[in-house]
Amino acid sequence: MGTSEIYSVLLALLFAVAAGLVGSYALMKRMLLASDVISHVALPGLGLAFLLHFNPLLGGGATLLIGTLLIWQLQKRTGLPTDAMIGVIFAASLALGAILTPKEDLIDALFGEFPVLSLPVFIAGLSAILAIILFVWRFRYELVLNLFSPELAASTGVNLERLNLYFLLIFSLTVLVGLRTMGALLAGALIIVPAATGRRFADSLPRFLIASCAASLVAVAGGLSLSAYLFRGHNVGPTIVIVAAALFALTLLRRPK
Repeated sequence: MGTSEIYSVLLALLFAVAAGLVGSYALMKRMLLASDVISHVALPGLGLAFLLHFNPLLGGGATLLIGTLLIWQLQKRTGLPTDAMIGVIFAASLALGAILTPKEDLIDALFGEFPVLSLPVFIAGLSAILAIILFVWRFRYELVLNLFSPELAASTGVNLERLNLYFLLIFSLTVLVGLRTMGALLAGALIIVPAATGRRFADSLPRFLIASCAASLVAVAGGLSLSAYLFRGHNVGPTIVIVAAALFALTLLRRPK
């Protein structure tokens, strides 16, 4: 395995940790399905990048940022819940992305690939993941307080509007980091499924976070291994999701206490 492949594996495993953390809070905020939809918002940018031959992550990141800010602004102005706003933008993004993406690049845009990373790209991805982890650590108490008692959080000086925007941006950044490996259709799956798996074993917030991260790491490591040795030539994103779903299915055998 060359240096570029090692960078790719390390970044995928670190992304798993970030996705496990963000997914845990997203589950508690009841916006797990939003992660699946938000990943589709990147599709027009990916399509434009493939069409004009520039870095797909730049295109995906631009449309994710625009989509996130649109969701936040529309939620404020219309009073509709976040999932309703995400649904509106999702439909438009999916249709626009399908039109813009060249047919020969559509599969990679939708289902991801195993990218060969240079050192600068690896450092950029690592910086994004560290920013996600640091955000969750820095605002862990505010996020929990906002979940269970927004009025109490506001009374203690927490700016709820700003906190919600920050979480949406970090949410979208997590999706962006996973785009190259998981694709626009499946980037949100590594936020959704491991968090649901971790919740089956959680009786406290720390255990919930650890279990979600562990499930995400096992899914990525298992998916990469299967893709390398058993499903060669196939996109790695679906393989990772299959492992994650299998882990969740195994938790159903465990009787709740």
